[in-house]
Amino acid sequence: MSSLYTRSKEFTRNRKSQSDSPPASPSPTAKTLESGGSNPTTSDSYGDRASARARREAREARLATLTSRVEEDSNRDYKKLYESALTENQKLKTKLQEAQLELADIKSKLEKVTQQKQEKTSDRSSVLEMEKRERRALERKMSEMEEEMKVLTELKSDNQRLKDENGALIRVISKLSK
Repeated sequence: MSSLYTRSKEFTRNRKSQSDSPPASPSPTAKTLESGGSNPTTSDSYGDRASARARREAREARLATLTSRVEEDSNRDYKKLYESALTENQKLKTKLQEAQLELADIKSKLEKVTQQKQEKTSDRSSVLEMEKRERRALERKMSEMEEEMKVLTELKSDNQRLKDENGALIRVISKLSK
């Protein structure tokens, strides 16, 4: 873009410098006519005017070809710039589409992972609930068994006491019977 800008700047500078420059110096006969000198032949002044006109037309033709060349060069540059910008846009569009596809893929993967995580947490929570229930049930059974063991130990101690009493009674009866 900068090269195009400098070219167009130079073109406008050249144009201004050529169009702003004073016209070519008039021929010596034209100078004498303008200054009030006398020229007996009018055909010479006409020839000088015609040659000045021809020179002016030649200069304008050169200027026109120069400007057309500069315009062609600038048009070519614009075309090249347009084509390069177009190809760059196409590349960027394809990159954008690839990025969008990748983003969609990543979003779907993220959703799957979050769903799996939620399922795991729900599974974990249900497993934890079941474990808690089982633990409570086991604790209840354990407390019941502890109570039964207390009862059994009491019964054993009662049984032992009764055996001891029974043995004492048997000895008392055997002494009485002798």
